[in-house]
Amino acid sequence: MTTAAHSANPATAVGRPATPRKDKGTGVGGGLLTALTWVVAIGFFFPVAWMAMTAFKNENQAASDPPTWFFAPTLDQIRAVVADSGTFLGNSVIATGVSTLLVILLAVPASYALAIRPVRKTSDVLFFFMSTKMLPVVAVIMPIYVIAGRLHVLDNIWTLVVLYTAMNLPIAVWMMRSFFQEIPGEVLEAASMDGAGLMRTLRSVLMPMVAPGLAATALICVIFAWNEFFFALNLTASRAATVPIFITSTMTSEGLFLARLSAASLLASLPVIIAGWVAQKQLVRGLSMGAIK
Repeated sequence: MTTAAHSANPATAVGRPATPRKDKGTGVGGGLLTALTWVVAIGFFFPVAWMAMTAFKNENQAASDPPTWFFAPTLDQIRAVVADSGTFLGNSVIATGVSTLLVILLAVPASYALAIRPVRKTSDVLFFFMSTKMLPVVAVIMPIYVIAGRLHVLDNIWTLVVLYTAMNLPIAVWMMRSFFQEIPGEVLEAASMDGAGLMRTLRSVLMPMVAPGLAATALICVIFAWNEFFFALNLTASRAATVPIFITSTMTSEGLFLARLSAASLLASLPVIIAGWVAQKQLVRGLSMGAIK
């Protein structure tokens, strides 16, 4: 009886998972880390929330000291910004949309060639692409301004389209190359055995597989082009000025109109926020491609 009981105990112990011991410091450390995370998150989000609040104040409330926390919201600043920003908004949409489309059309075949059909000097090509991002914009603005002036394309939206395309193309090629490298070679071999040509393989086989990465790349290009300020400030005047230039119009010789500035900044942020929210699933999948081998 005793022997049977002892022999049964190990079986019971084996069949029953051991209860893990809890580390006394884990709960306290986890709580502190959570609290610190919330503090950091609120610290980053507070300026955005304050900007959104100020957009619905009048100028007296926005400039009051101490700050006005409780107020009756008004849409006066929003209406004024919407009424005055039509041309600027249209220019930003054209420059951002067309340049992003051109970047994708150029980056996809270039990154495919560098990832799937590399040549001996591929590393040199990649270094050249990234070296163009190391050059300060202020170092090239003068020759670009002179060339644009001689070609009579100053204050022209298509000048910004070309510059934004050149600005975003290196990072797009670099990103898309990493996405193409994640495609198994067996997929290309199977497509070749089925008789698919280069264009059909790229269009019907590869593009659906790298669609999340393509969405992430396009969204990053949209953010960079939409927020670009330096080229727009120096190469445009009135006809081709973009949304960032419109935001600076709130700073006049009469003073800084905080409520109007906040309203303009809020409306300028909405397109990028909406685009990121709509494409968030594709964005997360695209940015995580290649993270785990």
